[in-house]
Amino acid sequence: MNRMISEVDAYLTDGCGRCKYYKTAQCKVHQWTPELKALRRIVLDCGLKEELKWSQPCYTYQSKNILIISAFKKYCALNFFKGALLKDREKILTKPTNNTGESRQLRFTDIKRIEELEILLRAYILEAVEIEKSGKQVPRSKPEELPFPQELLVKFNEDKTFKEAFEALTTGRQKSYLIHFNSAIQPATRVSRIEKCIPKILEGLGFNDR
Repeated sequence: MNRMISEVDAYLTDGCGRCKYYKTAQCKVHQWTPELKALRRIVLDCGLKEELKWSQPCYTYQSKNILIISAFKKYCALNFFKGALLKDREKILTKPTNNTGESRQLRFTDIKRIEELEILLRAYILEAVEIEKSGKQVPRSKPEELPFPQELLVKFNEDKTFKEAFEALTTGRQKSYLIHFNSAIQPATRVSRIEKCIPKILEGLGFNDR
């Protein structure tokens, strides 16, 4: 199931459309509606363009992805695509997973915390824009430290069975998929590659296995 949601307003009203809880009270989006709206307001005040990518609110600067807002079961999050380059003097950023390379998250479980950090959030967002303007890139990881692309992390959040199947692969098989996914320049291409590889991963096969 993967319904296309055309606007962020619809996302907040109906949900992301990626599971059976679409348009129901059980949708994760509805669990964090006040927090998501507060984050959205702060980001838009910083002058970023709002789009819907991967069925989630995504914010860009001159067509470059800066951050994405996500709803999870235990928290909602502000995800910076190049968060590893942020100075993070206040040490409030976290890796989505231990293997994440570029992205960093700010996690929230209540709106009060968002309000307390609003000035700081604006500073982090504007810093992320300046990083994109500068053209800086996160240094490439060594082969044994290949990053997990944001699109793969989103899929892990959607499908626990798929996540467990990927984690059960040997290190070499995981690396082969990560190389394949990370070599795609466009996010849409990464999503397509991940979707095509799901059946093999669920079977415990490596990228080069037949």
